[in-house]
Order: sequence, then C-alpha cells, then structure tokens
Amino acid sequence: MAKKSKVLERIKQEFSEHQINMDEETRQVRIDHEALGKGLTLDLPRLETKFENKGEGGFQETVSYIQETFAAMKKQKSLSGSEQMIYPVIRSTSFPTETEDGKELIVEPHTGETRIYYALDQGKTYALIDRQMLDREGLSEQKMKEAARFNIRSLSIPTRADDVAGNRFYFVNTNDGYDASRILNDAWVKEIAESINGELALAVPHQDVFILADIQNEQGYDVLGQMTFKFFGEGRMPITALPFIYEEGKIEPIFILARKKPKE
Repeated sequence: MAKKSKVLERIKQEFSEHQINMDEETRQVRIDHEALGKGLTLDLPRLETKFENKGEGGFQETVSYIQETFAAMKKQKSLSGSEQMIYPVIRSTSFPTETEDGKELIVEPHTGETRIYYALDQGKTYALIDRQMLDREGLSEQKMKEAARFNIRSLSIPTRADDVAGNRFYFVNTNDGYDASRILNDAWVKEIAESINGELALAVPHQDVFILADIQNEQGYDVLGQMTFKFFGEGRMPITALPFIYEEGKIEPIFILARKKPKE
C-alpha cells in the first residue's frame, strides 16, 4: 500500500467543500470547484518538495495559490478596456496549448525550451487568454500582443547582484508573476549584454525569477547550471532547468555538465 501523503490529506481538509481526485499514476491532484464548473490540477511531488523545504510556510503558499486561482475564475474576464493589464508570460514547451475545457490558448514560439502565452492580470493572479476571449470581444491578436509587449517593457526591473567564483549573477525576483517575462524586454537585456565584461547567459527556471549571468570563466557555467536546477525544483510554476546563452540579440539553450561545486 502506498504511503499516504501528508500534503494531500491537508489539501483535502482545507478544501473539503470541493471535489478532489488523485491520479496515482501521474501523481496529479485535481481540485474541482463544483459551483464554478471549473478546477485546477496540481503536481503532488512538487507540492511535497515545497513542504519539505519550506515547512508550514510552503503549504500556506499552496493554499493561497489555490484560493487565488478560484477567486480569479469567479471574476468576469474582460479584455476590452483592460489592454494595460495584458502581459506575456513564459511557459515550458510541455505546457498545454488548450484549456482543460478545450479552448485554444494564444501562444507563440520563443525558444526550443519555452513558449510565450498571454495573460490578463487580475491582481494576485491572472487568466491566460484564449482564442474565444479574443473573438468574443473583437480584439485582434496583433493588437493584444502589441499591448502585452509594451506593458512588459513598462515594468520596473529591480536587480540583486551576487559575485561567485569570479562571475557576477543578477537576479530579478519581484514576485509579481512576470519576473521570467522580463526576458522579453529586448532593449534592457541588450543593455546588460553591452555593459558586462564576459559572456551573457540567461535563465528562467520558474515564473518568479529571471537570472542574468556575466560569465567570465568556465566555472561560471557550472554555478549557473546548479543555480538554475535548484530554482527549477522550487518554483510554483517551473519553466526550464536549461540556461540560455545570449549572442547578438538571440538566445539559445545551453547544456551544462557541472563538474564540481565551487567553494563558497
């Protein structure tokens, strides 16, 4: 008999008014809000890892995420007049291109590891934009994308810098839901590339962090690889554990084989 998950049992207690089902094969938890006729699916191993690493605080983050998602579902989604609240969001290429009820999401290619989706900001959360939303409100896809790109360029980009093994790492971590999306601010990324001493590498391990690295020696790639993998395992919305190299305005995934962990 499989060992009971403490996290799953607590989710069932916390959301006892909803229908909760567990897929034992995929280890996915489905929570259905019967009044809304909608639900969300969560990856149980990732929730358990968060609980192990962060304890009660990690579990409360999960509870807040579920509550905020259902709250957003209750709101009437309207794009008209809300163009200033539309943003691009980065997701992995394994992320679904349709909603669970079969609606086509608006997506476009980004890299071999990532895609760009579009979202309507709703305060503490956001709703991904689907084709039906655009058609219903008569908003063109091009106009929507232009608004999203303008809005992401308008966001501030506060950074924190750390030096490790002769390399400098910059972190963007505002937790506004669009940290990884700032990789789409081409002009700002280009400015960073022109100001550093070595090669520029980028990473978007999950939606709430964007890492830029001034790589000045071989060890810098090892540090970046370890760092990206660690963040990837901790994020609420993971994207990719592969960093990217930035060259002449283009970004390409790089595979890093870490040899040894540098001394602190």
